[in-house]
Amino acid sequence: MTLVEVLLALAIFVTVIVAVGAFEVNIFSYKSSISGSLTTVQDAQVILKTMLTELRSAAPGANGAYPIISASTSTISFFADPDNDGSTEQITYSLIKSSLYRAIIQPSGSPAVYNIATQSSSTILTDVVNSTSTSIFQYFDQNYTGTSSPLTVPINIPSVRLIQINLTLDVDPTKSPLPRTYTTQVSLRNLKTNL
Repeated sequence: MTLVEVLLALAIFVTVIVAVGAFEVNIFSYKSSISGSLTTVQDAQVILKTMLTELRSAAPGANGAYPIISASTSTISFFADPDNDGSTEQITYSLIKSSLYRAIIQPSGSPAVYNIATQSSSTILTDVVNSTSTSIFQYFDQNYTGTSSPLTVPINIPSVRLIQINLTLDVDPTKSPLPRTYTTQVSLRNLKTNL
């Protein structure tokens, strides 16, 4: 073998090693991105199921207040008994920046009061990227047929009979996959008027 042949073989070998290394880096990067996306999908499904269950069972507060306290495009506050302990808690879901929070206030005293100082709050979902044109919460009245427009803001709370939840999630905006939107609707069982 001549020196030229050895150098040529070495150059080909180095090129192949660099190409294989770059390929492996891309594979691990995409694997991480896809894995994070799948985890976010599973988290979103669990969160939406919990939200649906709690909203469906919205009921008057322990102090006799209306089941829905406040409603906006990024926050909803209502009364429900998610732990089935016979005590109606105040539950608030709100989007702050890219995180969805859940806050609970237990009633205390007689007559019952909901003291914000006793509020427990937790982050239930991150990487929420809803745009200003995609509200997290949309509200509909009893005339909703499936194609109607949502109620306008400010929401007339006594008119609300159905709530649509839209969550757009993106683990890493700089990588694939693209953001995904998960949508579901819940009818407020205790506020139905068509029974």
